[in-house]
Amino acid sequence: MKTNRLEAFSDGVIAIIITIMVLEIKVPHGTDLAALRPLLPVVLSYVLSFLYVGIYWNNHHHLLHAVQRVNGKILWANLYLLFWLSLIPFVTRWIGEHHEASLPVAGYGTVLLMTAIAYNLLEHLIVRDQGRDSPLARAVGHEFKGRMSAVIYLAAIILAFMLAWVSEVLYAVVALWWIVPDRRIERILTE
Repeated sequence: MKTNRLEAFSDGVIAIIITIMVLEIKVPHGTDLAALRPLLPVVLSYVLSFLYVGIYWNNHHHLLHAVQRVNGKILWANLYLLFWLSLIPFVTRWIGEHHEASLPVAGYGTVLLMTAIAYNLLEHLIVRDQGRDSPLARAVGHEFKGRMSAVIYLAAIILAFMLAWVSEVLYAVVALWWIVPDRRIERILTE
């Protein structure tokens, strides 16, 4: 199978995820800057989650441009990734409203960790299907950044039960680390 339908479906789901997140931000009751103060944690959690969804969309886009074909396993792995991405609006709202509470902060990290695992699974299945000598396999090689991100998420989940704000900082650090698009696939495809 070609990748067109997989790309179109994934783009649609990701667009809906972003739309749901922004619709969850409630309008303040007042009209001055003081009315915005209680919304600050909600808006900050939205910005962070928007960055994460954007990072996954960007990397998913690059990943699929290196793919010649997909099979049933890849389709299911992609759905697994979209499932975890679809939970981001829920945990975004939860952490936005309860940013100092351990469970919402740990829940946010759990969704980020599972999303990272799902993306790595998708990447692994594509490489396995395309072959170890495929351009994609050469591009992704050893996934240091992805593995290190998972370790940071796991540490942040544990830390959430002691210092929730440290976990939130770690989530932001990982997002900033990934904000620069992964150019490895682009480089291999242009060679």
